[in-house]
Amino acid sequence: MFLIFLRSLVFNVLFYAVLVCLAIVALPTFALPPRAMLTVAEWWAKATLVLMRLVCNIKVEFRGVEKIPTGPLLIVAKHQSFWETFVLPGFFNRPIFILKRQLMQIPVFGQFLVKTGMIAIDRNAGVKALLDMTRRAREAVRSGKQLVIFPEGTRRAPGAPPYYKTGFAQIYSSCGVPCLPIALNSGLFWPRRTFMRYPGTLVVEFLEPLPPGLPKEEFLARVQAAIEDATARLVEAGRKEQEQLIGSAPSYARAG
Repeated sequence: MFLIFLRSLVFNVLFYAVLVCLAIVALPTFALPPRAMLTVAEWWAKATLVLMRLVCNIKVEFRGVEKIPTGPLLIVAKHQSFWETFVLPGFFNRPIFILKRQLMQIPVFGQFLVKTGMIAIDRNAGVKALLDMTRRAREAVRSGKQLVIFPEGTRRAPGAPPYYKTGFAQIYSSCGVPCLPIALNSGLFWPRRTFMRYPGTLVVEFLEPLPPGLPKEEFLARVQAAIEDATARLVEAGRKEQEQLIGSAPSYARAG
């Protein structure tokens, strides 16, 4: 375990060093179209994948990439780690996220979010926030963008009971576009609330898209069932691999 700690320490130093360097590189892109800034963000994601493999012995697999539809799209993804917030956008065309307004107040990073058209919401504004979010999401998707949503709103540890909110179903109904569910097991390798990084195979699985126009209750049930069933399978496989590599799945990555 000491070796994992040491590798995690080295990884984090390099990870943030790369981030700072690319943040400097990205400064001129504030005067350019958003695509330029997103390109720098993709460089960061690719550099991170290399560091994960070389420093932490974390391999990454992306399954079902061929299932990603072209054109306007709603993406609904499991959220276990900070990792997927900056890696997933590289798979989509003109991607935007729905995120909490407080992130917009972070120096430089907040300006990046504004520049790239991310949709910020005030979680304390209730129905007003939902209506505003739905309107802005509909406008963005109808302009050809692909919208990424984490339906549980915050990171959930692997194995934690699902907690799907219903606002994304309203967006689905309003936008009238296909929905792509995504399952993953990132929380086993890049857990929340710790700098530790654990070895193994991190898997992201793009699932079968759902057509537009499904009744709200049917849509909610099908999305949750698809994501949770696939995620449970990926987490189980990841834990078995970690038992072989380090003796057990790390306690940070367990539910609770």
